[in-house]
Amino acid sequence: MTERDRYSSPLAERYASRAMLELWSPNRRYGLWRKLWLALAESQKELGVDIPDEALAQMNASLDAIDFDAVAAYERRFRHDVMAHIHAFGDVAPAARGIIHLGATSAFVTDNGDLIQMRAGLELLRGKLVDALRELGAFARRWRAEPCLGYTHLQPAQLVTVGKRATLWMQDLLLDLADVEHRIATLPFRGVKGTTGTQASFLELFGGDHARVRRLDELVTHKMGFARSIAVAGQTYSRKVDAQLLGAVSGIAASAAKFASDLRMLQAFGEIEEPFETEQVGSSAMAYKRNPMRSERINSLARFVIELEGNANHTHSVQYFERTLDDSANRRLVIPESFLATDAILILLTNIAGGLEVHPARIRRRVEDELPFMATEAIIVSAVQAGMGRQEAHEHIRRHSVAAARALKDGESSRNDMLERLAADPAFRVPLDEVRRALEPRRFVGRAPEQVDEFLDEVVAPALAGFGEAAPTREEVRV
Repeated sequence: MTERDRYSSPLAERYASRAMLELWSPNRRYGLWRKLWLALAESQKELGVDIPDEALAQMNASLDAIDFDAVAAYERRFRHDVMAHIHAFGDVAPAARGIIHLGATSAFVTDNGDLIQMRAGLELLRGKLVDALRELGAFARRWRAEPCLGYTHLQPAQLVTVGKRATLWMQDLLLDLADVEHRIATLPFRGVKGTTGTQASFLELFGGDHARVRRLDELVTHKMGFARSIAVAGQTYSRKVDAQLLGAVSGIAASAAKFASDLRMLQAFGEIEEPFETEQVGSSAMAYKRNPMRSERINSLARFVIELEGNANHTHSVQYFERTLDDSANRRLVIPESFLATDAILILLTNIAGGLEVHPARIRRRVEDELPFMATEAIIVSAVQAGMGRQEAHEHIRRHSVAAARALKDGESSRNDMLERLAADPAFRVPLDEVRRALEPRRFVGRAPEQVDEFLDEVVAPALAGFGEAAPTREEVRV
């Protein structure tokens, strides 16, 4: 079979970054297993187990020399992937053949390796979150004071600004960043726990010396870059940990999907559009179309990631007693693909945020269509100041606003002509120019521009301060 004759994940072929693909590659996964076996052997030797120096030297020299054909042959014989790799490692480190995996169970390499990969995956996602926040921050700053329609219930509401809306997207991503930071900082190692978590095999190895067993756990944990191991475990670490990590990952997907959904509607309104390449094709049939395909892809991938979080909780819920194996095949799919898909989502989000096209004329036209309805209280005040009674002014405005809205909906008018209707009403004693002055859009955005500045300076800047001043990494959207 050629590569064109077998299935390959679109996440690998089309969407995810090289760094994330390498993280979840066979070379990285099984290379980590060998590093774990070396760390275990080194620590056992430090604590008095008779392990020859040559054994450690051969193991260290063969960490990356994985013969996958040999592994496959062993696995066909043993029907056990970990045993296949133990034998293949022993072939290239023969002096260590008798001590590789001494006292350990398969979860020593599988679980600890997964934790290392997931922490590294969170670190990659963290960097992309920072990039996305920086792009959106620059956008929010630029458009901090541009009035636009707000929406509640998907109906026009009090004005906001283009930049203020962007801060809502950013706030979600900042919450995700804080969650990812917390998970990275607190993620425990499984460590050296034995077959059912009791460390019985290691207690036997050290002649009943509990202190050396505890020290072995600490040594291996620290050698692999973790501050602590999980306090208690069955055969595996609790799959609750997976659910927590994928909760953080799916949270990123949900935030990105909210951004993408908003943008798709804004593009439908003609207010803001995602980037569109010079030769990009929106539709094979309708040549004029400019579709928000990147935002749509975010939504598509996000649904996939969000569903995988629930999968992790289901897996945790059926891990009877110390462990059942029905987690294994599931986790091989769910964990890498959650990270790969979210990586792709953040590449798209950063790309879109760095190339958003704002159309102020269209935004202002849409504001003008709705603002007279929203400004009725200000118009009432102007009428009262001109000598009309409040209730009298209210009734005139109510009648003309209803008529103007109906004319817009029925196609009798191409624009909101409520002000002209009021000006033509001899009983409404406020000059048109004075009414128009009451309708300056910037009067209706409240503190939105100042809120943007405060949010960027007082919330975003401190949150990103630890990540340096580097410009966002704008990875190419592959297709």
